[in-house]
Order: sequence, then C-alpha cells, then structure tokens
Amino acid sequence: MGSIQFDRVSKKYGSHQIVSDVSLEVKDGEFVVFVGPSGCGKSSVLRLITGLEQLSDGRVLIDGTDVSRLARADRRIAMVFQSYALYPHMSVCDNIGFGLKIAGMPKQEIASKVAIGRAIVRSSTAFPFDKPLSNLDAALRVQMRIEPVRQHRTLRTTMIDVTHDQVEAMTMADRIVVLRAGNAEQFSTPLELYDRAANLFVASFIGSLKMNFVPAMPSGDKELELAGGSKVALPDWRGTRLDQKMTFGVRPEHVLYSPDAGLWDGTVSLEKQLGSDALLYVDVPSLGTIPVRAVGERRFKTGDRIFLTPDASRVHLFDEHDVAIAA
Repeated sequence: MGSIQFDRVSKKYGSHQIVSDVSLEVKDGEFVVFVGPSGCGKSSVLRLITGLEQLSDGRVLIDGTDVSRLARADRRIAMVFQSYALYPHMSVCDNIGFGLKIAGMPKQEIASKVAIGRAIVRSSTAFPFDKPLSNLDAALRVQMRIEPVRQHRTLRTTMIDVTHDQVEAMTMADRIVVLRAGNAEQFSTPLELYDRAANLFVASFIGSLKMNFVPAMPSGDKELELAGGSKVALPDWRGTRLDQKMTFGVRPEHVLYSPDAGLWDGTVSLEKQLGSDALLYVDVPSLGTIPVRAVGERRFKTGDRIFLTPDASRVHLFDEHDVAIAA
C-alpha cells in the first residue's frame, strides 16, 4: 500500500509562502508528477512527504495514517535526489546496501536483496524522485524517460516525480499536478491537462510549444471577434456563456495553414525544420507572432507568405479571470 494524501498542506519560511493550502490524494500504485516553473514548490512538496521538511500547517497521510510528525526513518519513503549521491569509494553492491546497513538489517538479508538501487531495495511504501534525469545529456535523458515507467509497472509501487520539464511529465505520469507559486492549479491526467486546461496558466505551461493567445469578445451567436478584427465561428460550441472579455487560445499544432487562403494572412519570420515536423513562426499583422507546428511540412521557408486558420473544434476560451470557459 502507498496512498499519499495532502490535507491543506502549507509550508512557510518566515513570511515567505512556499506551499499554499494544497489538498490532493496520490492513489496507491499511481505515478504522479509535479510540474511547474522554478521556485513553484515542487521539491518542497517532496521534502514534506519524506519528512526532510516540517509542515507549517495541514497534514500528510500515508495509507490513511498521519505521518506529519513522524521521523523521516519511520515513514518508509525512499527518496531519489537530483544528485546521484553515490559513494565513489564503495562498490555497486555496497552502494545499494548502504541504506539497509544503516537501518540495521542483518547482513544475510541485505545479501539476499536484488534491485536496481538503494531506494528500491528498501521495499518502500513510495518512491519520490527529485528531478532524477536533469543531470543527464539530452539523448540519454530522452531514453531514460521510459525506465521509471517500466520500473513502476514492475514494482507496482507509488511513485512521485518532480520536474520543470513538462514533456517528461507527459511521458511518465498517470496524473500530473501543475504547481504555481505553491498552489496546485490542476491535478489531472496528461491528456485532460492538454485538452481541457483549467486556466490560462496551465494552458500556457502544458505543451511543447506554448499555446497561442489572442484577446477576444463575442460577435453574434457562436462567433468571436479577435484582436485585429478577424472573426472565428464556433459551430460546435456547446458552452453556456461567452463573456465580453475573453482570451482565445489555440495550440500551434491546431493552426491550419495554406499557401492560398485562410483567416490570417502572415509571413514566415522563422522556420525550424525538425525532420518529422516544422516549426513555423508566422508574423500576422495586429496579432504578432503565431507559432505553428506543421507535421511533415517542407514547403514553407523564411520570408514566405502563408495563410493561417485556427481549428475551431480545438480552441480554448478563458474568461477575464483567466479561468477556462467550458465548451
């Protein structure tokens, strides 16, 4: 068993709030990733789980037991730090068995344990990872993203990872917590975050190219007028409201493009070929630069004229408070 519950958890250093009134539950056997910009409280959350930091308020429960005041050694949590923390004077076997030796386990039992690292051989309730891939080179990092997932499926143990790399989070997680300034903005599956972001911050953070945002207002039934005067029809819109002040969002991969016709007339100011797809940065008068992900596209070069049209079935709308308006 390895469920972990946050009950109104807060952490302060003096007057500085690091984690703010977070309540959520990581289910037994789940792989959850905390993401967010630097300084949002990701690592602090892990340290509160493991007991490396003391709570300012609230409770942490493991399998329903309040461990908020338990010593770190009594929580059966094995944390994998960003630093590998290997002992160069020890063999691999000694490195793996060191945590068990400190815990007072008999030599015979230590010798009988088989696992991939010190954290796993301790048969912990859960495994928190603090940016374990951040020190790897780019190619190895991509390769290693699948290894924690494989180990999770083998061990069937609760795992929690923190990272600022949202591609890493989308690759590895069953569910993702998006943090901002110590607040949990949304806790959901990767696809739910991608398709139905709760607010403007989540929408801008999730996605390997940032979502395009344009000020908008209603213009007739199921139609929007965007900054610059262009109008977008929303024939499939099923929402109950369109506010007077909104933000219209569309992901770069959901912008349709053509050399002949479209809603927006622009110029390719920068073209980056990735082989599998092209990233086109298009300057559109009155809208600014619109990034477009063009799968398999090879035609357009810097300086070319191009026409863009947002896919009306894949747009996102946010009210004046930056909260998503449900379709």
